[in-house]
Amino acid sequence: METPDHSKDALPSAFQEHLGTVAEFYARHNQDLSPAQRAVERISFFLGSPGYVVGNLVFVVLWIAWNLTAPELGFDQWDEPPFFWLQGLIALNAFVISTTVLIRQNRMSTLASQHSHLDLQVNLLAEEKNSKIIRMLEELRRDLPNVRDKSDPEAEELSRPTDTEAVLSIIEASSEQLNCERK
Repeated sequence: METPDHSKDALPSAFQEHLGTVAEFYARHNQDLSPAQRAVERISFFLGSPGYVVGNLVFVVLWIAWNLTAPELGFDQWDEPPFFWLQGLIALNAFVISTTVLIRQNRMSTLASQHSHLDLQVNLLAEEKNSKIIRMLEELRRDLPNVRDKSDPEAEELSRPTDTEAVLSIIEASSEQLNCERK
């Protein structure tokens, strides 16, 4: 049985061009990162790993086990129950994790906003192209002698470009109404 070709060359050239554009977008976005942001990204990646969680759990268990058994073994107890120092370390760990997650989340939010803006632009352009294609088909239908010329209200409506300002106004009004209902 032949295995499918998953190489880049197996893709149509237009698709390869789009993949290249997307890759360039991410490369530009990553190129603009400051050294501090790069460090936060690496730290955030590490803090979100299963190994980090397991390491933390092992550390806490060993800390508690040591501090409960140390006096019986003749060693000094670092942290008596209720483990004040361990609670401080866990709180510091939580602070570092939440801060790095928020910093990374802000960057991801900016990236998502750029994606949404790009999606909107592409969708508006596609809508314009679709309207143009429908107008051209309707023109052909009217001009071809062997095609019966009949009125198609749906095609006429679809051939008109969408009034984006009207759509935006409706969305804003709906959003405002929803916000008022929530209050």
